[in-house]
Amino acid sequence: MTSDAVATTTVGDLSPEDFYAELTRRNAGLVSPAQQAALRHGTVLVAGCGSVGGAAVQPLTRLGAQRFLLADPGLFELNNLNRQPATVRDLDRNKAEVAGERILEINPHARVRVFPEGVTRDNVDELTATCGAIVDGVDVTTPSGLQAKFLLHEWALRRRVPLITGWDMAGVQYLQCYDYREVTAEFGGRITRSDVDTLNVWELILRMIPMRRIPPEMLADVSPNLRNPDYSVPQLVYAALMFGAFSAHVVARLMAGERVNDEVVFDLHRAVRLPPEAWRTRARWPIEAWRMAVARRRLAKALARQPS
Repeated sequence: MTSDAVATTTVGDLSPEDFYAELTRRNAGLVSPAQQAALRHGTVLVAGCGSVGGAAVQPLTRLGAQRFLLADPGLFELNNLNRQPATVRDLDRNKAEVAGERILEINPHARVRVFPEGVTRDNVDELTATCGAIVDGVDVTTPSGLQAKFLLHEWALRRRVPLITGWDMAGVQYLQCYDYREVTAEFGGRITRSDVDTLNVWELILRMIPMRRIPPEMLADVSPNLRNPDYSVPQLVYAALMFGAFSAHVVARLMAGERVNDEVVFDLHRAVRLPPEAWRTRARWPIEAWRMAVARRRLAKALARQPS
């Protein structure tokens, strides 16, 4: 009998309680008992299982979360594989279903419900009814995605459920926490339902992300493409993976009733650069921010000239 077979037999012989105790044994001293209990018994909704939401699934499972609701209407494409937790065998498969399989491969005792239709008006009540925290990875590149994202925040506010979301921008991971136990407006008032119904996709995105958080290399790539319908925002694996690390700790604290910072920001590129390059990059930011402001004004004028 091989060592793998012995290990499988041993795991299969464990009760769910003993399995969980062994799975989380090395968390002791670093994850508080209250956080571990909250992870074990609470439910996490991961809405969007691609770059951001997908990065959160496995760290949460390994930390001890074992009750999941997973929602995503998307299928894996080849260009997703540079950063999303999938392989070529997962191409053309639903992202939420693949995420559910990954959870059960780590913890076969986990409880997973998959909603391959994503977040909709028909299921958002059920999605938010029992969860203790929400990971918002809903796509923002289309009007329908933004509608679903706002709907999720509307119900998170209604239920008073804390929600985290993230933005991977060049080497930056920018995590936002909307603790709707305290926050009194969707997106903290950054955007409203009227905005979602009337503004273009880029204007909404740039209202959700403070300009000061966008690195200059991302501004430089996006600003000339605001009116390009075929443009795809470049995204990197390490920025997405950082959200997975951040989200596991933040969700554990939120589900245990603790408070966290409204923002968590880390720029991997900046941390690695030597001082001369870092200074040159910082000096680019005002120029690229000005170019973005000009591009936004031009986009607004172009849209205003279009027939209604």
